[in-house]
Order: sequence, then structure tokens, then C-alpha cells
Amino acid sequence: MSLPMSSLIFVTHPEVVIDPRQPIPEWPLSAVGRARMSRFAALLAGRDIAAVYASGERKAMDGAEIVADALGLPWCTEEELGENDRSSTGYIAPPEFWQVVDEFFANPTRSIRGWERAIDAQTRIVNAVREIAGKHPGSGDIVIVSHGGVGCLLTAHLQGVTIGQETRPSHPGGGCILVMDRDPIALRHDWRTIEDGLSP
Repeated sequence: MSLPMSSLIFVTHPEVVIDPRQPIPEWPLSAVGRARMSRFAALLAGRDIAAVYASGERKAMDGAEIVADALGLPWCTEEELGENDRSSTGYIAPPEFWQVVDEFFANPTRSIRGWERAIDAQTRIVNAVREIAGKHPGSGDIVIVSHGGVGCLLTAHLQGVTIGQETRPSHPGGGCILVMDRDPIALRHDWRTIEDGLSP
């Protein structure tokens, strides 16, 4: 059974090349991540895709390019789909990074180590998704390639729960899908991996 028309398909980018010498927004998809996105793009063949969007980070743009090229479509960037601004700290190695992330989600109205507040990032992200949906009235799915943290903040809004209480992508390497109705924007299918495809 295929999804009804007019879906928003939110995709978290899969595995990346982690290079502390480069700014995080410049990290590309790894060979594994590219292969996973290619398989996902194949699952979209034959669907009515109206548009493909990515955040301004290279890993998301790599994913959007793979999908758009496979479908013979152009793709666009939307800077407001980016992760919360973490430029105050730059790269933090695990496990410390995950401890800071936990603080970020547990304290949405506070700036953790100078990071953009979760509540501000959520407002920015929700507004960006609404704006994208509004640019393409009518039928056809919209694919958005972004990030896990972005997806979590968006999910909290869609589920009507406090930031940090939302359901989350389960794959440790990323590459997960959230499916929404377009008009009005509402959660249709909770998180699954890109390998699971789009069928309910």
C-alpha cells in the first residue's frame, strides 16, 4: 500500500565522514551514507515528487543531490533546516558531545555552552517546514533532507510534547524517515529507517 498524495518526507542524513579538522557543516556523507541514500532514492522511483530540499550543511546537500539526481529533479537549500547553532564550541568528541546534547534537549529554554536554545531552533525549523510546504500547493510529495536533531525538535512539535519527550530516530548512523501530511502539517508515520521504505 502506497502513501497518499501530498506527503512531507523528512529524511535524516545517514553516515558521514567525521573530520575534526573541518567545520562540522562541511562534513560529507561517507561511502556507506551515500550507498544508503542511493537505495532510498530507488524506493522513490515512480512517486510524484514535487520538490527536494536540504539544509545548507554538506551532508544534507549530498543526500538531497543523490535523491534529486535519481529522480531527475533540481534541489534547493534552506538554511533554516540546519542543526542548532553549535559554533560556540565547534567539534566536541564523544562521549562528551552526547552529554551536551542531552543537556540541550533537557533544558530547551537555556543556551547550553553558548549553543542556540532548543526552543529557538524548534521555532525556526517548524516555520521552515511550513514555508516549504506552502511553496508547493497541490499534489506531490516533498522530500526534505536534514538532521537528526532537527527531526527530534520537529517531532516534539508534531506530537505536542515537551522537547526531549519526543520519539526519536533509532538507527545510530542516521538515515531515518518521518512522514507528515502536508496540509495541514501533521504527523502521519513515526520514525523508521530508510531501508524500511515508505509503505505503512
